[in-house]
Amino acid sequence: MPHREWDAEADVVIVGFGGAGACAAIDACDRGADVLVLDRFQGGGATAISGGVVYAGGGTQHQRAAGFEDTTEAMLDYLRLETDGVVSDETLARFCEQSPDNLRWLERHGVPFEGSMAPRKTSYPTNEHYLYYSGNELAPPFSDAAVPAPRGHRAKGAGVSGKPLFGALRRAVARRPIAVRTQTKARRLVTDGERIVGVEVSEIGGRVPRGLHRVLAWAGRKLNIYYRPLGRMLDGPVANLERRHGVPRRYRARRGVVLAAGGFVFNRQLVAEHAPAYRRGSSLGTIADDGSGIALGESVGGRADRLHRVSAWRFFNPPLAMVDGVLVNNRGERICNEAYYGARIGDRVARQPDSEAYLIIDARTRAEALRQAPSQTLWFQRLQAEYVLRIGHVRATDLPTLARSRGIDPDGLAHTIEEYNAGAAAGHDRMGKDPAHVHPLSSGPFYAIDCSIRTQPGFPIPMITLGGLTVDETTGAVTREDGSPVPGLYAAGRNAVGVCSESYVSGLSIADCVFSGRRVAAALTEKRFQEEQA
Repeated sequence: MPHREWDAEADVVIVGFGGAGACAAIDACDRGADVLVLDRFQGGGATAISGGVVYAGGGTQHQRAAGFEDTTEAMLDYLRLETDGVVSDETLARFCEQSPDNLRWLERHGVPFEGSMAPRKTSYPTNEHYLYYSGNELAPPFSDAAVPAPRGHRAKGAGVSGKPLFGALRRAVARRPIAVRTQTKARRLVTDGERIVGVEVSEIGGRVPRGLHRVLAWAGRKLNIYYRPLGRMLDGPVANLERRHGVPRRYRARRGVVLAAGGFVFNRQLVAEHAPAYRRGSSLGTIADDGSGIALGESVGGRADRLHRVSAWRFFNPPLAMVDGVLVNNRGERICNEAYYGARIGDRVARQPDSEAYLIIDARTRAEALRQAPSQTLWFQRLQAEYVLRIGHVRATDLPTLARSRGIDPDGLAHTIEEYNAGAAAGHDRMGKDPAHVHPLSSGPFYAIDCSIRTQPGFPIPMITLGGLTVDETTGAVTREDGSPVPGLYAAGRNAVGVCSESYVSGLSIADCVFSGRRVAAALTEKRFQEEQA
């Protein structure tokens, strides 16, 4: 039944104040809509603690400044392979065509970028560089399908750049007449029997409970990044404050509700149910990434899809010398090209028996990696490199002993390394790895580094979920099983199936947040929509 009384109302009510929610709010406001944004915590979501990378191409000014020519067609050809039909060709083409403008849009709202090109392939560049190859562009079959171009645009800022990226979006929201209500948890969507007309929430009341909730949530977010067991200890107190001091409120949406509340990587039950191979990985985001936004959509008939797709990032480069190693499963079989982007490596690891994988390196590779580490890494990458190279490995004087010590089939490993070394001697790698990183593994001692999908001290495997609610790809409206829209309900970012819902490369999720957030803003403010609702 519809509510007759509302605590406030707006044209557009947005659930979630992360990257997608902020972009939707800014663009909807600039198009003339009255906007209200709700967030369980203080805003930022996973975007604020991300690397702050936006995947953009087709000839951005920063690509040109770095001396690279890129075209929409080349970007589209590359992403067709990565996305594998998760969205229509028309939508993917629109994403690529709008890419340069969406980057300029971010810059107009204060997000800083520049064209300082990283000198080597890396999972994340150092503070001197803000443009890089952030995916698999340089490796076959991708390099065969499209002319490679660097499309990873890292927001300029020391450390990890999610903070300055979202900080600029937050300030852009603050400069506008956009109402933002924090420490407000969406509980239920309100319908008038035909369409979604509002949101029921629980908003923490009282100065002391709000202050304590803010501090605990901040501490929990920090702890969850580095060691989830400690962060988990604060989940209960946070939820208890929400339960004991939550004040029920109702907010009306005259035109529509937008769900932009993130994925479900912190809902371990859902992860185990839909993506069991990833159940031992490390969650990246906040505890608000619990699937609640997706559940809201499902509660009114929306359809969820691609929930089995998770991106787990098994990065062992930098230092770049680590790419010289051979990645095998517990049968000793080689898994993939070690120069692939970490998310693609993680995807391949998830397909192995018990989701186990081990990087085999020799003494030469280890020595070179230790030499490179100081100049090629940021602090968190340096800690990881020092851990796996000095402590977090199994060491043996010969390969058979290494295999037995690590639980790898000795015969399988012997065959794989023999084949790999023969290819290296011939100057060829059957998996297409760059010849510069194909060297015989022959100088003992040998080392096995555990690259399995499981949380390890010093060597985590961060992951995000990629699936969400199905949407109309033109408007972002949430759709039912039969493909019809749920009137008045929209989704963006990781609440929605989007461009990165099959596979992931750095920057693709934030780029999709901008694309999908602006898409719903346009749909909810276009003249035809307003005339239909009159």
